[in-house]
Amino acid sequence: MDPRRLLRAIALGATLAVPPAAALAGGESVRVLVQSSPLAGFRYHEAADLWELLRVGDALELRREADNTHDARAVAVWWRGRKLGYVPRRDNGALAWGLDRGERLSARIIRLTEHPNPAKRIEFEVYSE
Repeated sequence: MDPRRLLRAIALGATLAVPPAAALAGGESVRVLVQSSPLAGFRYHEAADLWELLRVGDALELRREADNTHDARAVAVWWRGRKLGYVPRRDNGALAWGLDRGERLSARIIRLTEHPNPAKRIEFEVYSE
């Protein structure tokens, strides 16, 4: 899907499904789920070393790596200042596009599984705020 179309759909969904900000009690922020993805690169970064410390619900930071020689749309996934890996290449287009345009995106761990395939050990969700 075209990244611009995806982000427009997210914005439209947020507009239709969420009351105006002024109507939210106590200044609550609104988060819209953008996507859910497995972590890529588990074996090549710090995810394996940090495995015992990670918890479902932990906040993650998404950082663009536009100068990445392997993928111009690379989005790295960080946990407490340590790189865990990347958003998979097949899932990073809309996120890279949004981050490049200043979109406020946040992420959190939603699943930790001791699976023999490292690509299936960590799953995370990305939200637009």
